[in-house]
Amino acid sequence: MALALDGDLILAGAGNMGGAMLAGWLEQGLDPKRILVQDPSPPPAIAELLKSRGIAHHATLPKREQPPAVLLMAVKPQIMDDVFPGLAKLAGPKTVVLSIAAGKTIASFERHLPKGIAVVRSIPNTPAAVGRGITVAAANAHVTAAHRQVCDALLAAIGEVAWVDDEALIDPVTAVSGSGPAYVFYLTECLAAAGVKAGLAPDLALRLARATVAGSGELMHRSTLGPDQLRKNVTSPNGTTYAALQVLMSDKGLEPLMTEAILAATKRSRELAK
Repeated sequence: MALALDGDLILAGAGNMGGAMLAGWLEQGLDPKRILVQDPSPPPAIAELLKSRGIAHHATLPKREQPPAVLLMAVKPQIMDDVFPGLAKLAGPKTVVLSIAAGKTIASFERHLPKGIAVVRSIPNTPAAVGRGITVAAANAHVTAAHRQVCDALLAAIGEVAWVDDEALIDPVTAVSGSGPAYVFYLTECLAAAGVKAGLAPDLALRLARATVAGSGELMHRSTLGPDQLRKNVTSPNGTTYAALQVLMSDKGLEPLMTEAILAATKRSRELAK
């Protein structure tokens, strides 16, 4: 069934993440005539997509008589306070404001809106660019079941969607999945660098590391087994994998280091949201 809205959608910010969402909506059949884009200079690929589908983009949206069904905020957090107050004036009683900006709380949006407006705060991650992201969302008290269904459908265009009841959980979510791709990329760098130290040529080591991480992720995606069982399936008693895991699973190994990293990212997320 095609993606449909009971009204227009304003997309503020058509950069990498906003553009990925836009492409997903169009692919799922959302009527281009329902979409209004506020972005003074979209990336070339997104600008071409907008042009091909007859969607105009504006530095500032013209005044509108009809409030949008959805006001989706995809601008960078550092310019949100400059951009949102003007857009907030376009929201009506039935509008849901959906944010994908890191570090911006529900309260920071409510300050600029009339009382009773629905607001959803969400955190996607960069695999959204290939339709394999995961987004976690939290809602204020004014979000109805219908609002939630619409936001769920819009976010599902870029991957999986999960909801939390407590907005405070968005901070550890940011630390795990929002920042998580960077940890995986760094793991790939470290795996390649270790291969070079073990004697491999740099280009071969990087090729092996990239293919191993990407392939393992795809295997985990397709498998019904948990990551612990997939790990055990690779590990022969007292074999080469076992020897490496004795290091990685030691008291000073990967788990305590990752825990420290996640706690540091969570703390920073809370600091940025103040």
